[in-house]
Amino acid sequence: MKCSVSNSNPCSPQHFNGPSAPSPSLNFKPCSSLQYSPWSGLQAWRESPLNKNRIWGPNGPQSLVVDNCDSSIGSASSLAELGALVLSTSDPLTKSKLSHLAYSRWRRENLPLGSVSDPPSRLLGLSNPNCFDGLHSLAVEVSPKEIPAPKNSGLPLNAYMLHNLAHVELNAIDLAWDTVVRFSPFSEILGEGFFADFAHVADDESRHFGWCSQRLSELGFKYGDMPAHNLLWRECEKSSDNVAARLAVIPLVQEARGLDAGPRLVQKLVGFGDLRTSNIVARIADEEVAHVAVGVFWFVSVCQKMGRAPCSTFKDLLNEYNVELKGPFNYSARDKAGLPRDWYDTSSSKMQDKSDKQDKNEKLSLVYDRLASIISMESENSSLNRPPR
Repeated sequence: MKCSVSNSNPCSPQHFNGPSAPSPSLNFKPCSSLQYSPWSGLQAWRESPLNKNRIWGPNGPQSLVVDNCDSSIGSASSLAELGALVLSTSDPLTKSKLSHLAYSRWRRENLPLGSVSDPPSRLLGLSNPNCFDGLHSLAVEVSPKEIPAPKNSGLPLNAYMLHNLAHVELNAIDLAWDTVVRFSPFSEILGEGFFADFAHVADDESRHFGWCSQRLSELGFKYGDMPAHNLLWRECEKSSDNVAARLAVIPLVQEARGLDAGPRLVQKLVGFGDLRTSNIVARIADEEVAHVAVGVFWFVSVCQKMGRAPCSTFKDLLNEYNVELKGPFNYSARDKAGLPRDWYDTSSSKMQDKSDKQDKNEKLSLVYDRLASIISMESENSSLNRPPR
């Protein structure tokens, strides 16, 4: 079964029941008796004020007012155009800063969503070195197999792990804005909430990258001091023609892996003796729950509009796009984000199937017992009513 929404039109109306299709409900059942339960904090996250905690102070996040050093942000007239500006920016710190300024301006001025028909590609190199010290550049991207081992990276273990996380967060900025910009022509079908959520995600990710970059600087390093993998953007490009695939591959697989890896990374940093970095990582991992929850919510919504079951559609999409699910899974964090276990864990599906089969057998056994009882009673009545010989 192919699950492409459309190669030429990822949100084509013929693949939906219409823009008025119902939003995900608590009673929606994916492919088993397990129910989809949205993250309890999703609405509070959506309604939260603009997060200005752009730096990591002695005791945690601290507020910092970000000044605009790029006049181009003021020339954009819609959310889609703002996102395109961020995607066109190459310097990591400038990108992080512009991401926050873009989201801030959209919220403050209530700009329209707008539409960009040809999303820009990511650029490499410096875009505006006058805004910063001119020393920051994108890391050289290589395949995951080419990433150097910690002992060969030239970085101590804590900086090595932090650099890897910084790369994930920087890519996540582009991933979220690309989702906003690429699918902006289909805002009437997807709804304004879709774009508001992913612009919010982009703002969160820009704050996370800022914390990582700050801490790397405190350790005497910077982003770009070692190569980084190209997995995240490769997955983004693969799903560029299909909104359902984008939601499945990025929030529900790649970002969900962050929920799995976060606690393990925190433990390693504590073991290394770097409590400050471990606190940053723990906070980022906790905030990533919202991003997975957003992905689940909109994936279920899109599936409902297409008239498809989310669980089987998710699995079919991963098979179609050759995306591998890897454990171990952080079940508690995934459960909190509302990601049903039978979507990604085969053992959960098998247990559910076994439970359903056992329940069915118990019901059949009960029916058989009742039939046997009825037959026995009929036999007794028949013998009592039989005339004596």
